[in-house]
Amino acid sequence: MKIFSRLYQQVMIWALHRHAPVYLSANSFIESIFWPIPVDVMLAPMTLAKPQRAWFYAALATFFSVLGAGFGYWLGYALWDPIVAPFITSMGYEEKIELAKAWFNEWGIWVIFIASFTPIPYKVFTVTAGMLSMAFLPFVLVSLVGRGLRFFLVAGLMKWGGVKMEAKLIRYIDILGWLCLIAAVVAYLLLRN
Repeated sequence: MKIFSRLYQQVMIWALHRHAPVYLSANSFIESIFWPIPVDVMLAPMTLAKPQRAWFYAALATFFSVLGAGFGYWLGYALWDPIVAPFITSMGYEEKIELAKAWFNEWGIWVIFIASFTPIPYKVFTVTAGMLSMAFLPFVLVSLVGRGLRFFLVAGLMKWGGVKMEAKLIRYIDILGWLCLIAAVVAYLLLRN
């Protein structure tokens, strides 16, 4: 079944859309607060589609992601009890917040860098940083460095790999897609208990 190759072709069409930078900016902003879709999912195909704009796209993603992180921080700081805590409870994320608190206690500011650079859900840490009243300026600076490194790395790899990498990706996209889907299901089944 060639579901993923068709989906990839559609994503590449969207990446060329004249409003794609606006969508990337919006996704970057809300992903830092609550959105589950990583910025890389838009950034990578947009950079492949227009490699000459790679650094612009990375800068856009970084700026709006850190702006969203600031908003997430504010939500945790000012609206934890009336809005955020009930939302966390309704989503069943209490354990994730407790884990984030424990990581803050153990690693301090470095946990923001780790969450901003890796696939760990950054949104959990932006809200938790506000709830814990972490110093705002260091939070923003570390977020800027971590998010910037991540997005410029993704854009750089896409720009560097270019047409050759895209050709290989297209060739194996369905196999990779199914393997990722199977891995996600297995991970869910193993971790749900």
